[in-house]
Amino acid sequence: MANVRRDARAVELFADGYNYEQIATELGYSHRSDAMKAIARAKADVARPAVTKLIATESEELDALYTEAVAILQRNHVTVSHGKVIMWRNPETNEEKPLPDDGPKLQAIQVALRVRESYRKLHGLDQPAKQEISGGVKYEIVGVAPEELT
Repeated sequence: MANVRRDARAVELFADGYNYEQIATELGYSHRSDAMKAIARAKADVARPAVTKLIATESEELDALYTEAVAILQRNHVTVSHGKVIMWRNPETNEEKPLPDDGPKLQAIQVALRVRESYRKLHGLDQPAKQEISGGVKYEIVGVAPEELT
């Protein structure tokens, strides 16, 4: 709690026109960069409740979108052409049934996946991608004969 108060005091001094060096001296920081960091921490602490509320609001909206996509997935869809339901005849039973349409379900799956991806990004749940860099480095010394290097 003492650090939070100290950071808040650093912001007050900064608002009063003190520079980072003066703040560091006034509050006993070892370097002016420590005063800069204190001010950044205080700003982050002030913004945190608003950010938390924004994340909660975004989460609720994403949940609603996901729920709607799942509802679309659970419905049966039939193929319609020129305003009429397309029928097909089952060759085994000779029964005529509406032709299923998988398009809306496939689109709902894509939407659900994008919503889940947005949710993971919002909450920082994805692991950062690992990158491997390979190759070599070639050094060339200009103006020196190779035999002089040994």
